[in-house]
Amino acid sequence: MPASPLRKYIAKMWLFESSGKMPADDMKLVVPNGNLKLTVSYQNGIVAAINGREFVSRQQDITLTGLINVPVFLDAENDVPTETIGIEFHPQGAYRFFHFSLKDIQNQIYPISDLLGNPGRQLVERVNEAGSAAQKILVLQQFLLQQLALHEEDSVFEYCIEQIMSTRGKITVKELERKTGYTSRWLNVKFQDCLGVSPKNLSSVIRFSHYYQSLLGAGPLPFSTHDFYDLYYDQSHFIKHFERFTGLSPKSFERQINHFGERYYR
Repeated sequence: MPASPLRKYIAKMWLFESSGKMPADDMKLVVPNGNLKLTVSYQNGIVAAINGREFVSRQQDITLTGLINVPVFLDAENDVPTETIGIEFHPQGAYRFFHFSLKDIQNQIYPISDLLGNPGRQLVERVNEAGSAAQKILVLQQFLLQQLALHEEDSVFEYCIEQIMSTRGKITVKELERKTGYTSRWLNVKFQDCLGVSPKNLSSVIRFSHYYQSLLGAGPLPFSTHDFYDLYYDQSHFIKHFERFTGLSPKSFERQINHFGERYYR
């Protein structure tokens, strides 16, 4: 569990372990969930395919994944035992720890040393010197607490994120304008800087994330059911977003195996 001051900003912390690469017939698709991710690949590396580009989180390195709004396909770098620590930040949280425009890393993965320079390199050294996964997580939390103290809270931005989350992504930018008194142009600039995408874009990710989470929790259901379409105007609107975030039509998706992606998403 994150230290108390971090809980508002961290969505979850996890440890991924594998004996090697994922099965060849598994799609290994991870659907966007709106969280930015700090990853420590301390045994073996992780390879991510995003928008036709390959990003590698190499062994004994720490990487930061910007906000993703496209399908991601993951696998172990080599067919050997793999252990990875992940810290996922709420959409409202990452800007408190990483003090640069998060638009620069949207749909991309970068080594923390490239993004933060000497403090990033020092963090990598300290984490690699720590013995167990628990000790590595403690070092990461100490670093995040130091970063948190350097950047004040942006109450307007966080309020907008809370509105998007509480409405499951159904609130409009016009409603955010009315509630905050700021123009859509101002809100777009603020979101691009503090998150990496616009309010409308984040709302689309959150809306689909709610649908996808419901689907995983409900067991195998035919996509012809309308139980989850309350988040979309109509079926064509739903299918458009489904293809955007999975890369497949609902019917094609039904025929795929994606056990790894489902476990990762949960």
